[in-house]
Amino acid sequence: MRAIILAAGRGERMRPLTDHTPKPLLKARGKPLIEWHIEALARAGVQDIVINCAWLEEQFPAVLGDGSRWGLRLHYCFEQQRFGGALETGGGIATALPLLGADGDAAFWAVSGDIYMPGFEFDPAKAAAFAASEQLAHLWMVPTQAQHPQGDFAIDADGHVRADGGPLQVFANIGLYRPALFGVIRAGERQRMRVALDHGIALGRITAELHDGPWINVGTPEQLDALNAT
Repeated sequence: MRAIILAAGRGERMRPLTDHTPKPLLKARGKPLIEWHIEALARAGVQDIVINCAWLEEQFPAVLGDGSRWGLRLHYCFEQQRFGGALETGGGIATALPLLGADGDAAFWAVSGDIYMPGFEFDPAKAAAFAASEQLAHLWMVPTQAQHPQGDFAIDADGHVRADGGPLQVFANIGLYRPALFGVIRAGERQRMRVALDHGIALGRITAELHDGPWINVGTPEQLDALNAT
């Protein structure tokens, strides 16, 4: 199974740090934020990771290389070079599907490069169970946060995701997906992930679970400083 780490955003709220460094390459507890995910994916046996990038995109291969130091292969989808800017999360994944080896029904992991989630394991058993299911996506959620008190989605008693109808949880920006979920987004189109997720929810084919470990959406210099101070 392959994975994509979403790393194309400008990181406006993280300025001035992101004026010269892409947010996923900012250091959190001694190493770039994105490296925490690469290490966890390597531990899970993932051999190919796609990184979509746009803002200061040339820095990613310069810093991360080809992936050999982690025993895997890194592939880059350069959105600035190809499309003149970031395609947002949904458009980024839809455009990167060929690099993900998305032949037919192949499943893959996707995670945002700017979240800090050190206890999360990309469990191969959960990935295999998802691949054997008929679901279009399986998401991880966290309880509502001070920065996001309204939440995103509800999880019903059967584990399916609903747009409403219960306590709303925050989408943790990590999940397992099938290429078919992104059929509502064209390659090269600038589009949010929510468009694809709403499509899958309407079909009743997205499940979710709660993550109860540490999770931080590192969005501002103050949040990064607080993380590095602990």
